Amino acid sequence: MKQVANSILMIRPVAFRMNEQTIVNNHFQKELREMLPSALNAKAQQEFDAFVEKLRAVGVNVVVVDDLLETDTPDSIFPNNWVSFHENGDVVLYPMFAENRRAERREDVLDILEQKGFVIENIVDFTSAEEENMFLEGTGSMILDRANAKAYCALSPRANEELFIEFCEDFDCAPVIFEAYHTVDGKKELVYHTNVMMSIGEHFAVICADMIDDKKERKMVLDNLRADGKEIILINEKQVNEFAGNLLEVSSADDKRFIVMSNAALESLNANQKKQLEKYGTILNADLHTIETCGGGSARCMMAEIFLNTNL
Repeated sequence: MKQVANSILMIRPVAFRMNEQTIVNNHFQKELREMLPSALNAKAQQEFDAFVEKLRAVGVNVVVVDDLLETDTPDSIFPNNWVSFHENGDVVLYPMFAENRRAERREDVLDILEQKGFVIENIVDFTSAEEENMFLEGTGSMILDRANAKAYCALSPRANEELFIEFCEDFDCAPVIFEAYHTVDGKKELVYHTNVMMSIGEHFAVICADMIDDKKERKMVLDNLRADGKEIILINEKQVNEFAGNLLEVSSADDKRFIVMSNAALESLNANQKKQLEKYGTILNADLHTIETCGGGSARCMMAEIFLNTNL
């Protein structure tokens, strides 16, 4: 199984703002009160367009779909939470914590991918779990090591253990389950998404191990990564707050590798961490300041990797 995709789905925002329904447990979000909503969305669109341009310029295939104004989906820019695409032709739809995020799931997005030659064999739908207040927000809640058939999950209100285990059973991968905490206003809170503190590339893993308070759990996670031959790149909580954990390895059509992150994430890394990452690909960074501040997500959250085969 491939770990790195060369095709990415991205959703261009039309009504981007700080989502009042997600701020309850996404402590990375902040309100930019000084900006009018229209100016805020325009700035997010600018950042989005420049980011897409950078990816396309190095040969990454980016499928851009516009968000719809009528759905009022302020977080649509983060599609990796509602959908994932798999090499066997499966598309997975996920149950979302915030009610206004559920409208992000759009059948027409899947139709557009099929029109572009991607082959969808089967839809695996976990969304009925919303009725029981159980959530699992895609590759935000889970970090998939597809090549080694493992999935890592920091449990939280948006990552239900039972659902996660069900996903792992359906996709024949070993679950690696833990709890990760960060400090918010002097208190320890569960990290809302695993992908803010951890990322797995083909030969490396970036992780803030210090956030895993339980020593046994921390050792188990690191042992799993080492057993699969990953070089572990440790980051600290301050760097997590700059989205240094929210990065993604992608490839161009001719298999050149890129480590994609925001400017803030890159600026937070020290020289040694950059050197470690650059062994595995060219760092590609983009200014995502507005998106990060209001959305509480960064580069990785904006990219849903497409592992589907094509018939073109």
